[in-house]
Amino acid sequence: MMVSRGQVRFANGAARGLLGAHIVGQDVRIAIREPRAVAAILSDEGGIARVSGLSTGGSVWEVDCRVVSPIDRLVSLYDLSERVSVAKSHADFVANASHELRTPLANVLGYVETLHNPKAGGDESVRTRFLDTIRHEAQRMQALISDLMSLSRIEAVKHEVPSEKVEMVALAREVAGETRGDAQISVESNCPQAVVTGDRGQLAQVLRNLIDNSLKYGKQGGPVDVSLESTPTGWVLVTVQDHGEGIAPEHLPRVTERFYRADTSRSRMVGGTGLGLSIVKHIVERHRGRFDIDSRPGQGTTASLMLPLRKDEAAG
Repeated sequence: MMVSRGQVRFANGAARGLLGAHIVGQDVRIAIREPRAVAAILSDEGGIARVSGLSTGGSVWEVDCRVVSPIDRLVSLYDLSERVSVAKSHADFVANASHELRTPLANVLGYVETLHNPKAGGDESVRTRFLDTIRHEAQRMQALISDLMSLSRIEAVKHEVPSEKVEMVALAREVAGETRGDAQISVESNCPQAVVTGDRGQLAQVLRNLIDNSLKYGKQGGPVDVSLESTPTGWVLVTVQDHGEGIAPEHLPRVTERFYRADTSRSRMVGGTGLGLSIVKHIVERHRGRFDIDSRPGQGTTASLMLPLRKDEAAG
């Protein structure tokens, strides 16, 4: 925008789209209505101000005013919303990861110190119980570090389009066969094969995470129902359903957030890291697919993903 003698004399299309076409000819204090921005624009030296809410409630903008002449100012508006949001997400992620690691580490150190006490360390039953706890907490840290590294690798290649030819029906049967022997897992399909273009390792990780979640939070040992359906519109729909307690409606919009848990105590008891569904979401998005969770308390949970079939497969 060009501001002369406190009035907006010119605004380009982006400025008019942001503040409205009516700002041309208007007093800048009315056009912007943000005291810090107005102060920077009207000052003799110009200046920079960071302000909130110029476009939407959560937006963050930088207002940069350069003095062109004693009466003229060149004002540039920069949208920093995405940059600020990403920085906050990274900060929250580091804080949450640190907290999740600190808790089991504190338990490990506490039990080790107790074992150093001759009174506790001399009792074999106490030693065994404490060592079991240390092992459990160490496994929690190992699982969390593994998921953190996995998420980091996925984000590093999220803009790279995968190119492998992956047959989803065979992959689902393979992953289901990896689970422990007492688990009841069925795999049904309406087609002999469903070929997608993807990263086989990542898609196997999606299926493992979803089946593992169903076994952890569904009925003990299953059943878990895996279904694959090839659609006439060129997609394969994969669903993983358990028959457990389900998830309350207020939690559903957030279950794919990093470290979000609908039931914190149960998640930690069964070894959940709080990253599994976030990993699934990132992988599905990299494959240009769609991911959804549907659940009703007392009726179990269904996780579903849709992936585009290869063009030759869809045509066939």
